[in-house]
Amino acid sequence: MNIIKKSALFALASALALSLAGCAGMSQRDQNTAIGAGVGAVGGSVLTGGSALGTVGGAAVGGVVGNQIK
Repeated sequence: MNIIKKSALFALASALALSLAGCAGMSQRDQNTAIGAGVGAVGGSVLTGGSALGTVGGAAVGGVVGNQIK
């Protein structure tokens, strides 16, 4: 993986971590959905080598799974 992809992945993970601080006023289900979408996006990006389609697909799947977890 080249330096640009590593930097982009680090920036995405950092943005995710910072955005989770805004979850204080959300319901538990909303928090789970947001966390699932974030984790899915990172996972999809890593598994597909940074593909935009893989990132979006991972976010969608992660959001659905996160929403269904109690």
